[in-house]
Amino acid sequence: MTLGPFACQSRNLSVAYREDPVLQHVDFRVPVGSVMGIVGPNGAGKSTLIKAMLGLVTPLAGTSEFFGKSLDAVRHREGYMPQSASVDWDFPTTVLDLAVMGTYGALGWLRRPGKPERARALAALEQTGMADLAHRQIGELSGGQRQRAFLARALVQAPDLYFMDEPFQGIDAKSQQAMIEVLKDLSGAGKTIVIVHHHLGSVLDFCDHVTLLNKSIVAMGPGQEIFTKDNIRAAYDASGGAEAFLADAV
Repeated sequence: MTLGPFACQSRNLSVAYREDPVLQHVDFRVPVGSVMGIVGPNGAGKSTLIKAMLGLVTPLAGTSEFFGKSLDAVRHREGYMPQSASVDWDFPTTVLDLAVMGTYGALGWLRRPGKPERARALAALEQTGMADLAHRQIGELSGGQRQRAFLARALVQAPDLYFMDEPFQGIDAKSQQAMIEVLKDLSGAGKTIVIVHHHLGSVLDFCDHVTLLNKSIVAMGPGQEIFTKDNIRAAYDASGGAEAFLADAV
């Protein structure tokens, strides 16, 4: 794979919740066309990093840019898949309607989605193996089905850069395999993907770049180069129990 310039990057990004520092002076870079996995211990700031870059939380300092421009200038090129736990699953909507929401950004405020948008949503549901559940209420879905439905919504946006926050957390093997196949398709099409991931043993299965994070960057780069025992110890020792992760990871 030939990687171009950066799809996104942050400089000196710092975030705190009340008085607790979560990110400290983070310089983060994702090459165009890469699949970047962000891994680290609980409380390392993994989800906060992508939320701060996307303007979902306000940083204390630092800047972020996307394809060399501000987020507002290229927002249509970004897709975000949140953590399942952050979603109100009691909201009365169907799987198809959820996927159609991915078209709203391109339509703007004055247009309503029509047949072309519904067709795109159905195609995305087909791609994620959810077409047969298109008319089911989202509150009736299993954990894996919920994640695949939100992946379909992101696919409908047809962005160049995907941000996925713990997409494999708490899902069944069938859903995980379906999502990995979609990721491979996206990567093969030259899309850039940033994934917050918690399972060290599988990160290199689908990520060619890895960032080890523990409030600041411990190591970042091609996965095979930086995913070493020494770097994993450096990322996890501060939180205790690094050795528990090593057998799983390397």
